[in-house]
Amino acid sequence: MKRILVTGGFGFLGSHLLEILLADPETRVHVIDNLSTSPLPLDYLLDTLGRPERLTYDIVSVERFFSEGLAKERFDRIYHLASVVGPAGVLQHAGRISSSIIRDAALIMDYALETGAKMVDISTSEVYGGGRDGYCREDMAQIIQPEVTIRLEYAVGKLASEVSLINFTKVTPFDCSIVRPFNISGPRQSGKGGFVLPRMAGQALSGRPLTVFNEGLQIRAFTHVKDVAEGAVLVMEKGERGGVYNIGYSQNKITIRDLAERVVKLADSSSRIEFIDPKTIYGEHYAEANDKFPDDTKAVKELGWKPKYSMDDIIADTIEFMRSLPDDLFEQIRG
Repeated sequence: MKRILVTGGFGFLGSHLLEILLADPETRVHVIDNLSTSPLPLDYLLDTLGRPERLTYDIVSVERFFSEGLAKERFDRIYHLASVVGPAGVLQHAGRISSSIIRDAALIMDYALETGAKMVDISTSEVYGGGRDGYCREDMAQIIQPEVTIRLEYAVGKLASEVSLINFTKVTPFDCSIVRPFNISGPRQSGKGGFVLPRMAGQALSGRPLTVFNEGLQIRAFTHVKDVAEGAVLVMEKGERGGVYNIGYSQNKITIRDLAERVVKLADSSSRIEFIDPKTIYGEHYAEANDKFPDDTKAVKELGWKPKYSMDDIIADTIEFMRSLPDDLFEQIRG
């Protein structure tokens, strides 16, 4: 029986990863999550997962779990997802984001070295700082933008964590691979953290204007949460020790303005599109990401990753999920 630890397992990506892992009857999964960024109530998520006996959990932070000796068993594999998240969600953690990201990774790294567990770290495409006119490939230089923003603190914290983990694989038997996901979207994501697709879907289904920030020319490559979860599993199974992998669907490259138009169409909504300054919603410290879209060649060729969901699939799945929610949960996640 495989024993797997998932930090942040009750978050958006985490819940979809759990479904894949628990589909193997020879796998037991333990989750640690303080629920600070979980988009939906724990009972709802457990019901969705079918409350399997092979799933156990501690509602606790990564720091407490490892520093207070709560890790009483050995795990074969560790997926590290726990983190503050979201372009608006990070704002309240300013000044403490990078330290918490680096501290959590270091605690897991030491535990994995001691026990021999393999670790997959879920980083972020934000480490590219926009890459080369938005184009991001794993062997390109990461760019630190000159303006110090709260969003930059998140990106730099993730990058520093990556560097520490990769360096540790060079000087110890520690085994770790890095995932850089691009604009994860789909069912169970919440607009509350500033994520654009659930916000727009909620607006379209409510008949409210879809808010597009500035001129809506920002370039993204949205990737279905199920494709990202499957990519993370492939990185665990096949990823090179110390290797870094973009998990993002290059064919889903789109501007935010075009995204809004497609949401209105697929939701069969009468909502209009409204262009606004995001700081009027989130405050003066909000910062938009640079344009970004991935080169996914490495994951496709080395891992056999085959993303399945087009942009329209992602939008349609998000709309269908939000339509299925009871009113109270719809209000909770629509943003």
